[in-house]
Amino acid sequence: MLENIEQNKVLTDASLLITEACVQSGADAFIGYPITPSNRFYAYGTKRYPLFLAGPDEITVLQWMAGLASAGKFPVTATAFPGFALMLEGFNMAYMMELPMMFILTQRLGPSTGSATTGAQGDLSLLNGCISGGYPVPVFCPSNFEDAWVLTEKSIQTAIEFRTPVVLLTSKEMVMTQKSFDLSVLPKIKPVDRSQNHIELPYKTYRSNDNFVPPFIPVGNDNYQVRINSSTHDNEGLIRKGNPESLANTKRLKEKFEKRIDEITFYELDEDKGSEHLIVTYGISTEAARDTVFNLRATGKKVSLLIVKTLLPVPKKILDIITSYKNITFVEENISGQYEKIIYGTISKDHVNSVNKIGSLISPTEIEKELAL
Repeated sequence: MLENIEQNKVLTDASLLITEACVQSGADAFIGYPITPSNRFYAYGTKRYPLFLAGPDEITVLQWMAGLASAGKFPVTATAFPGFALMLEGFNMAYMMELPMMFILTQRLGPSTGSATTGAQGDLSLLNGCISGGYPVPVFCPSNFEDAWVLTEKSIQTAIEFRTPVVLLTSKEMVMTQKSFDLSVLPKIKPVDRSQNHIELPYKTYRSNDNFVPPFIPVGNDNYQVRINSSTHDNEGLIRKGNPESLANTKRLKEKFEKRIDEITFYELDEDKGSEHLIVTYGISTEAARDTVFNLRATGKKVSLLIVKTLLPVPKKILDIITSYKNITFVEENISGQYEKIIYGTISKDHVNSVNKIGSLISPTEIEKELAL
């Protein structure tokens, strides 16, 4: 595998890089049910994780992940839309329980089973509303192999520090396409620290600290009583729906991300000073957008590029960048402009354009045509 990243160029794919980054970041287990185009994670997982469990179906996968997370282990799974749809009830359960875990979601063409071997960027709207009540889930999206490595570590760090499930949103082209890659450019990764420095007594499972996150103590420990609950609960983990403490606990699930959003904000801005035009993109569409910017600048035209890596919750820093430009073009591989609608809603804006496509990757020529600079 990739245990020695000091070697030079190898033929690899993002599935392998993400798997290795998970293990080096301290992930304890991979629990999976094979589904295209995420099945390489399953294959690599059998070889690299300290524990590998083959679930009989996606619903079971989620229950096993919740059990392992409750016991203090960090579980990872990988799936595609049909599998994630089956996981949604358990995903909400883990979210309410505040259990750290990681989901690698590989996008493919829909609707329904669609085309398992055709890529897409069609799952963002689902993730934006997948928690009942509209609560935010951290969603990170790599744009290249380096991002796949770094954002995997950031995903696990976020899951542990915020006590939450986290989604790493990928695509078929990135995780299944092999190419020559220099591993020496990747930074070293250490296991994410899971220690708890301060436990307020008497210990209550869901009593939060100044960071809006309760200290995590695994069930079955010898020192504290732990109650894990997926229903509306108070600080002790008891079901008391009419209790103001219980409702405050539920509101905190939103606040912990909003109050600390800068800690999990990742993006890349290639700013062309004086430009009025901004291309906004993410994930697999990034390379075409980069080529477009290169081509336009070669002809003396000014354009900036924003590569979004923290898709959800939408960080204020990213909103400030987008709204600072006179003309914005969103580039994403879906027909509805899902990220554009998250930013601007369904009301059309004269200064906002989009390049959308399904069935194949967007080309630089298509982006240039829409910009018409």
